[in-house]
Amino acid sequence: MKKIPVSAALLFACWLATGASHAKDHETTIENPYLGQEPPGLTPVPFAPGMVTTNGWEYGGAFTPDMKEFYFLRTDEEMNEQDFVAFQYTNNQWRETVISPRVGQPFVSPDGKTMHLGRRYMERTETGWSEVKFLEPPFKDILIMRLTASANGAYYFDTFDENKLDFPIRYSRLIDGKYEEPKALSNEVNKGTYLNHPFIAPDESYLIWDAKREDGFGDSDIYISFRQEDGSWGAAINLGDEINTDAWEAAASVTPDGKYLFFSRNMSPDSYENVDIFWVDAQVIENLRP
Repeated sequence: MKKIPVSAALLFACWLATGASHAKDHETTIENPYLGQEPPGLTPVPFAPGMVTTNGWEYGGAFTPDMKEFYFLRTDEEMNEQDFVAFQYTNNQWRETVISPRVGQPFVSPDGKTMHLGRRYMERTETGWSEVKFLEPPFKDILIMRLTASANGAYYFDTFDENKLDFPIRYSRLIDGKYEEPKALSNEVNKGTYLNHPFIAPDESYLIWDAKREDGFGDSDIYISFRQEDGSWGAAINLGDEINTDAWEAAASVTPDGKYLFFSRNMSPDSYENVDIFWVDAQVIENLRP
């Protein structure tokens, strides 16, 4: 495992110098997909124990569309900081690289051309990822924890205000090459507190997020809303007691191949020192679809 002590602005330039690059052949078979892990069923299990999931803090897993790169955040206990970590599939094996200190929760766009990091992002180039950039207005001055994008480029994101608990989840459509002023989603989504970490399906047929609500199991739970025929969002559905517990569950997403749901769960009752990444068969979504 490599550790590269570089600034966020130069992190991928330095990483590319070590030989990491984008595999263009999306047809190549991955002999050991998902970091070589046995796929889960309908009961969530920790993802890649000993590789990704440990007794420490791991959060926010994201695969690239070709499923050959996996990014997440991890606490470095020795340095007492959060690291940005990557696993890349090369030469029929998964290789781990600690890229830099945390630069934002990663999400890779459905076309694989952009890695979003909240209000920051990187673009895929011929040699790998670009330097870290900031989104232009109307997003530049918004404190965004997680931003995800649909296949047509629409953004869905949370916002942060340390003085409020009910800051809404917003969206912005790409119209004639420009993003519209962000709008808050309807009350079907924006109900409760700690409305965070939205994930929009590539076709915008459903939205997943986490929140504290009266119908929850305790701390933040993960919810889903399905798009209705008239374009509105349906009532929020709690993902149930297999996914949600009295602990903190958050930051859910579906793998680009549509097969698995990933999310984070707090395993420490009185702190967030042991947060693990879990995964489960995405059939749990289809079981809730109207």
